[in-house]
Formats: sequence, C-alpha cells, structure tokens
Amino acid sequence: MDTKQAYNHWAGTYDTVINKTRDLELIAGQELLLNADFTNVLEIGCGTGKNTSWISKSTKHLTSVDFSDGMLNIAKEKIKEDHVIFQQCDLTKAWAFKDVSLIICSLVLEHIENIDFIFEQAANTLKPGGCFYICELHPYKQLEGSRAKFEYENGLVEIEYFIHHIADFFSAAMKNGFQCITLKEWFDDNNRSTTPRLISFLFQKNV
Repeated sequence: MDTKQAYNHWAGTYDTVINKTRDLELIAGQELLLNADFTNVLEIGCGTGKNTSWISKSTKHLTSVDFSDGMLNIAKEKIKEDHVIFQQCDLTKAWAFKDVSLIICSLVLEHIENIDFIFEQAANTLKPGGCFYICELHPYKQLEGSRAKFEYENGLVEIEYFIHHIADFFSAAMKNGFQCITLKEWFDDNNRSTTPRLISFLFQKNV
C-alpha cells in the first residue's frame, strides 16, 4: 500500500485512535508559533485538520494542502470558514504558492525522500523574513523502530518513511537561504531521560 492509499484508509480513524505523536505535535506547534506572522499561511500536510482548526483562528488567509483526498475530506467537514482554502497537492512537484508569511509542516517530511526540494520550494514560496515551521518524528525515535502506522482490516499498516538526521535539515536550510531561529526536542510526559519523540524547527528565510 503506497503512502497516499494508506492515509486515505487511515483518515476515518485518525482523529479517534490514541496517537502520542499527533497529540504532542499539536502542543509543539502552538508553542513555537505563538508569536509568528499569520498574515498569509500555507499549511502543508494538513491531514484531518488538527492544526488547521487553531491556525484558522489566527489568520485571515490560510491555504491547507494534503496529498490524501481522504484526509482532506475529513478536514473540509470540520472546518468551513471562508478564509480557509483546502487543496490536494503533491509536495514533490513544483509548488504554485507565493508571498506566504508562514509555512507550517507537521509530520510530513518523514514520507518525503528529498527534503532539499521541499526547502527549495519553501524558499520560493515565502516572502523575505517569512518562517518555515517543521515538526517531525525524531530521527532517534525512528532508529528505534518508530514509524507512522495504523490498524486496518484487522492488520497493521506501516507507512513508508525516510530518516532525515538533524544535520540534513540544517544542510537543506542553509543551501536554500534559511537560518534556524528555534530548535526544540519534545519528550513524552516531558521525561528527558527517554528518547525524544519529536523534533521541531523554526527556520526563517533570509531577508
């Protein structure tokens, strides 16, 4: 089952099953983006609208995109505000968005092999000084065997993933004119004696 099919099947139960990664990322995004410029926001990988719901309250223009039609359909049912535009999008193809003040990318890049391309497109999309928020399953957690997975038809579906090390993010950022203004690791129950579950970055496009 490819990634798009997997998320289409997962969409129906994504909001209801226990998911520590999903829930911790919601906390991470709201904290790191507390003082962000929400003038014109692009949310890539919006899923069922977990972040879309709170982002929509902070901006007058939000474009939320996802690869999965199944996920998008759930999000559209939950969020019907006029200033929110939903769009199906393959992030591995050239982006058509422009003059964005903030890009929000949550739990997406683990499914994309070439993150250099994503940073290139983000740089083309953001206005100077705009920010690129990323939160991903920590590569240390991935090396321990963690990955996106869900129960489907009495079986376990494990979705294809790629490991991007911290240096890979910084390399792609520098290559495309970004500087990192915030980096934070996130632990289950804030227990720093364990492997961090998530890593988040806030990159800013150079002026």
